[in-house]
Amino acid sequence: MLARRFLGCVFVLALLAVAGGFAVYQFGGRALVRMSTPHGHFEPQPPGSGPDYAQTANWLDSAASWEPDGAPIDKRVGPAPAATFYIHPTTYLETDRWNAPLLPDGETEARTQLFVRHQASAFTGESQVWAPRYRQAAFGAFLLRTADAKKALDLAYGDVARAFETFLAANGGRPIILAGHSQGALHLLRLLKDKKDILKGRLIAAYVIGWPVGITADLPATGLAPCQLANSTGCVLSWQTFKAPANPALVLNSWVGTEGLAGRPRTRADILCVDPVSGSINGRSAASANPGTLAPDAAFTTATLERGQVGAACDHGFLTADGNIPSLGNFALPGNNLHPYDYALYWGALRADVARRTNAFEAAK
Repeated sequence: MLARRFLGCVFVLALLAVAGGFAVYQFGGRALVRMSTPHGHFEPQPPGSGPDYAQTANWLDSAASWEPDGAPIDKRVGPAPAATFYIHPTTYLETDRWNAPLLPDGETEARTQLFVRHQASAFTGESQVWAPRYRQAAFGAFLLRTADAKKALDLAYGDVARAFETFLAANGGRPIILAGHSQGALHLLRLLKDKKDILKGRLIAAYVIGWPVGITADLPATGLAPCQLANSTGCVLSWQTFKAPANPALVLNSWVGTEGLAGRPRTRADILCVDPVSGSINGRSAASANPGTLAPDAAFTTATLERGQVGAACDHGFLTADGNIPSLGNFALPGNNLHPYDYALYWGALRADVARRTNAFEAAK
């Protein structure tokens, strides 16, 4: 059975990292907005004050090398054929500023390390992972549509874009995998649009997880299509996980009707869902087909990969998880939203998906 302590911990570290809480305003009302909005106004940062990505201290790559007990041992021997650029979700929950400090410490650093370990590690079987630190927008920036909030998000994205340039320069013509979650997925979607010419012919796949992606409202601006099949390459995967009975109204209320990257209005029927187990758009997979869900020990000192625990089914744009889902108690998000577990529930499936698409990409070349 999945360890409740682990998933509860990941939720506390990710809850509020939901940057995925598009509608957190509705989740908690005005009181939450007052408690979470950063003090004062956004303060522009001096030129050159951002991360120097030539310095190893501004990368979190070592955390991505973590492996759960029971992880597949058939990793490639020798240099990895691909390079993964992974953008972590929101881990800064303070209200003293609109963007996290360059090198955070304490709880923010612990949260960041945890996310990189249990998410980015899924990509290490086939690739070398690059995970930049960046001046992420504070959680409160997602509660308001104000000039301060927009500037905070733009500053965070600016760091991500510069980190990506360093990543590109260091990896020559190697095939590329892109991944992110929540706030990281939001920045990744924007990166796909801004860097679409550079990515042509090099992208194995982009994993835009925990953030809605419009098939016609967003993807045309990136020049990319959804991943239709398990061996499709140069395409985009996205899912947002719920358990039954799912009620995604809070997400939909804040997303439907907004303008997509392609200048078209986002609609309920337009949300991309790729089943992470089968790797196919609008797919469905039994729990027995899931190669592994992360399940730590009671002391939360290590984790094992438990196979055949959780199924997946795309249903009107959202992913429904079934099978051995733990009781989340007070940690449940409204509407049975499993946003904090988008990666953990399907860690083994993600690693297998990356291997399939990397092999298909190499075969095509």
